[in-house]
Amino acid sequence: MRRLSLVVSDVDGTLVTNAKVLTPRTIAAVARLNAAGIPFSICSSRPPFGLRMMIGPLQLQQPFGGYNGGAIVLPDLSVVEQKLIPPDAAREAVATFGQRGVDCWVFSGDAWLITNPEGAHVAHETRTVQTPPTVVPRFTEAHFATAGKIVGPSDDHALVARLAEDLQDRLDARANVIRSQPYYCDVTAPGINKGRLVDLLAARLQVPQDEILVLGDMENDLEMFKRAGFGVAMGNASDAVKAAGQATTLSNEEDGFAAAIDRYVFGD
Repeated sequence: MRRLSLVVSDVDGTLVTNAKVLTPRTIAAVARLNAAGIPFSICSSRPPFGLRMMIGPLQLQQPFGGYNGGAIVLPDLSVVEQKLIPPDAAREAVATFGQRGVDCWVFSGDAWLITNPEGAHVAHETRTVQTPPTVVPRFTEAHFATAGKIVGPSDDHALVARLAEDLQDRLDARANVIRSQPYYCDVTAPGINKGRLVDLLAARLQVPQDEILVLGDMENDLEMFKRAGFGVAMGNASDAVKAAGQATTLSNEEDGFAAAIDRYVFGD
């Protein structure tokens, strides 16, 4: 058994089921970490306000990350650090999505802004973050100046993959572009990734890298894996994530998170 002093988990596709539910076994696994004095945190592509329903059931005590690490907040949602997309990059990202026929979203402050309420995955995201979007006639310069994340949703997964590559090439060092789900292309500030939260917590708690365990399922989790001594890929994870991890657990529909905590933290 290796010594583990910090656990950081992705949320969607990892910590919750496909119905966005924390199972009793998952809640019990985090409670077991808390009882053992092992700090636990989460990092998600969701906005911080879309993670508020996790705080109570998981008894979160450490800073946690939204926008793929672009906003790190305390459990009372006060900001520890936040980085916005440069306005010119935000403007170009929105224009590019429009040219490809994708109705994109802009997350600005505590607002989720959309132009098409009937667009792809709007209903799905409303259930996920438990917050309705604000419909605007168009995105303005004020929105571009305060954008924490821009999302291009589409059920054409191949299009999303191409958009992620093309947008990263186009925006280059002005933004970070990655898929958080097969159907979401996320644009965040340059240099932003989930590894930022792992670095912040390791420094804050004085935990060495080889005592950190992380769990995830998508390419936006890979930077967490690079910062950890032990990475666990979910059974439903992409091939790239499975290749990057030291172990693979069950899927998020099979309590894979809890199974990993039991096995790799406590040796059950």
